[in-house]
Amino acid sequence: MKVPLSDAIIIAISNLVNDAQGETRKPSHYDIESEINRSGLQNGDPIKQGKTVGKAKRVRSVLNWAIENDYVAGEKLVKRLLDLVRAEGGFREASPNYVGREVICNAIEVFKLEGVALGSDGQLTAMVIDDLPLVEQQQALNAYIRRAQRGAQDAALLVGTSKYLLEAVAAYILQVKWGTYPSTVNFPTLLGQAFTALGLATTNDKKELGESVQKRMERALYETGCAINQLRNKQGTGHGHPFISTISPEDGKVTIEIMGTISEYMMSKL
Repeated sequence: MKVPLSDAIIIAISNLVNDAQGETRKPSHYDIESEINRSGLQNGDPIKQGKTVGKAKRVRSVLNWAIENDYVAGEKLVKRLLDLVRAEGGFREASPNYVGREVICNAIEVFKLEGVALGSDGQLTAMVIDDLPLVEQQQALNAYIRRAQRGAQDAALLVGTSKYLLEAVAAYILQVKWGTYPSTVNFPTLLGQAFTALGLATTNDKKELGESVQKRMERALYETGCAINQLRNKQGTGHGHPFISTISPEDGKVTIEIMGTISEYMMSKL
């Protein structure tokens, strides 16, 4: 699983690798440097620039540099640091490297808001959107939308459920508007119902004389959403391949970004 890179995630990860007051615990600077190098983020390492900093500040500096210069490498480093802390016993209370209950609880909440489930044992598990309360569904969906708009492939589908992003957003909107959503209808119908609930036009709505140009845009967004659904790799869910094999990586990235844009537009109209 990928871990998204955000300001809140950076702080949470920095706190996980930080030393306890008055004593040193693993991972060491050497361990952290090894993961920084593996992720290809040496240029953002303040120690390589001759600065003397602690572990937490070092990690924050590198990940902040990654947000601006190499987002994908930053995601890799977050995951590797999390694995490193877990391997050193950072999540085990009996371990001398235990990071502390408060730090772990804060990290769990931060990761949840980014659409990722972090267990108290440091394991990442699939977050099932449908199992969350509506208010938490909104937060998780918004996190996936942000990732989709950056072209993150795993954001095209919601980990832990068969719904793709547009499908999950449509279902969420209908739950908010109507209190439920039809789980057995096809995708064009589901998306169309969500558009209708938001007062947006679809291709099923006839063009009216003198209507605003926004209606044309809304129909285009609906049609684009249906086209994206036809590109889905229905057998690929859970394997990291959101689209059929004939779609190039470049086209796939653009498609995911468009999916994020349509989703954001729908959520903004809610």
